Amino acid sequence: MFSNNDEAAINKKLPKELLLRIFSFLDVVTLCRCAQVSRAWNVLALDGSNWQRIDLFDFQRDIEGRVVENISKRCGGFLRKLSLRGCLGVGDNALRTFAQNCRNIEVLNLNGCTKITDATCTSLSKFCSKLRHLDLASCTSITNLSLKALSEGCPLLEQLIISWCDQVTKDGIQALVRGCGGLRALSLKGCTQLEDEALKFIGAHCPELVTLNLQTCLQITDDGLITICRGCHKLQSLCASGCSNITDAILNALGQNCPRLRILEVARCSQLTDVGFTTLARNCHELEKMDLEECVQITDSTLIQLSIHCPRLQVLSLSHCELITDDGIRHLGNGACAHDRLEVIELDNCPLITDASLEHLKSCHSLERIELYDCQQITRAGIKRLRTHLPNIKVHAYFAPVTPPPSVGGSRQRFCRCCIIL
Repeated sequence: MFSNNDEAAINKKLPKELLLRIFSFLDVVTLCRCAQVSRAWNVLALDGSNWQRIDLFDFQRDIEGRVVENISKRCGGFLRKLSLRGCLGVGDNALRTFAQNCRNIEVLNLNGCTKITDATCTSLSKFCSKLRHLDLASCTSITNLSLKALSEGCPLLEQLIISWCDQVTKDGIQALVRGCGGLRALSLKGCTQLEDEALKFIGAHCPELVTLNLQTCLQITDDGLITICRGCHKLQSLCASGCSNITDAILNALGQNCPRLRILEVARCSQLTDVGFTTLARNCHELEKMDLEECVQITDSTLIQLSIHCPRLQVLSLSHCELITDDGIRHLGNGACAHDRLEVIELDNCPLITDASLEHLKSCHSLERIELYDCQQITRAGIKRLRTHLPNIKVHAYFAPVTPPPSVGGSRQRFCRCCIIL
């Protein structure tokens, strides 16, 4: 805090333009504190040009709608990016005022703002034609009407997150993609009403799509995803975890149509086999992250193909892949990705994995984390030897205490410590 004289001297010696530039580097909290120093600094700190990007999540989440209205009036056309993630008290009326005042908004995060309805998207459609990124995750009152409004008024939309908006159906997706053909990222996680027909609309109208999340869209089958692969050749990230109906046909389609694929998450897709992953690995050489948890049919054969053809692999989850053995890990540890790329490997509940696997991973100098929960053949000694080569690695393992023998001659049942906890 400056004395009155010092502050006056600063204001005299530094032009307002320079002070304004200095304030532009401050965060929301610091700007508010500066605004209380003096009238001169209040004007500078609250100048709309300093409030182009606002994230209230780390500042205050229990705000009321009037705060958003005041922010919008203060920032006006300067505001480009606003996050109200988790602000449960903000509703449609406040966001209508916001949309009217902040017509240059490009990035808006309303994740978890559960009070908002289709009326908010109608306001955004009417006033915010420059909107590019919109997050509506967990806004469960959102329906197809919102997607229709966005299609009509926000043609520049590139990223849309409507995870857990489970009232959305294929009709909403059809309306959306007809007006927002430039979509690059779309998250439909938890939109349980979506069927293959919705994916066919996306495949036909969104050739620029790079990221697609379909986690737990339980009705999706091969037909819909194959259409995505054939229509979206730029696809780099696909999450289909929990889509248990898909088969190797999807992996073949990805290999044939999406050579830029970097991230594939297919946890709990138990129909996928080594045959499909062989085709994928031989064609998608840029793979960096793969989640194959509970792909229970895969064997060491998949790891051999990944070790040969995927030199950029950084994160690999094989949890509950119970057919994986030390031999598969040996190939992975000797593969092209091992020495400089592989950072995370998850092997929870892989009963055939032993300390020998840890020996094979010693040469993976970039390895940061390994998951070994319920790998009953892994020992503390094996982990200790691994750490001598990789001292900074995080090892997550669990060793159940030995169950004591039943007491002799006593009627009281004895339990091991973990059973007492459970």
